[in-house]
Amino acid sequence: MKIIAVGMNYPQHCRELHASEPLPEEPVIFMKPDSALLKDSKPFFIPDFCNQVDYETELVVRINRLGKNIAERFAHRYYDAVTVGIDFTARDLQRRFRAEGKPWELCKGFDNSAAIGDWVPIEQFSDIQQIGFHLDIDGKTVQTGNTGDMLFRVDEIIAYVSQFCTLKIGDLLFTGTPVGVGPVSIGNHLEGYLESNKVLDFYVR
Repeated sequence: MKIIAVGMNYPQHCRELHASEPLPEEPVIFMKPDSALLKDSKPFFIPDFCNQVDYETELVVRINRLGKNIAERFAHRYYDAVTVGIDFTARDLQRRFRAEGKPWELCKGFDNSAAIGDWVPIEQFSDIQQIGFHLDIDGKTVQTGNTGDMLFRVDEIIAYVSQFCTLKIGDLLFTGTPVGVGPVSIGNHLEGYLESNKVLDFYVR
């Protein structure tokens, strides 16, 4: 199982963190190892190698078929469920790595940095590109998004990624975060929603 993630996929988020950079012309892809996966409402422990860990709330897609060089018009056949996930980012490390021109996988791929909620069958939604989602921290909504605002649609991303690496059953696709990212603190209670349905629920320790 591999975790594929998309950066800079919502215009307002791009302006939030990368105001001096143009919007990407193709999907910005990075990977997380399987050891990054955090599920079953287990707590997230803030690592001691950084000073700021940010939440990035995202729609996560579950791959259910083996595929390579998938045509975009067939991409919808390759996933069967979605959930809300958190792409935890060691923000201070990311800033330093970017400033030094170095790869920044470590700030994204550390243990438990990919939290996911309960899966919802894709059939429950009429259009994957019209799904609302949001994150509450300690009962207050801190980030809200809709997949209709993506720069690159889910099927586009699947077609693009499958040119480079074979998609396998159980792979996860984190599809990017909207505007509103921010830091977490010990004791925070995170709850993620697809539309009005809570699918993600855990604490920061």
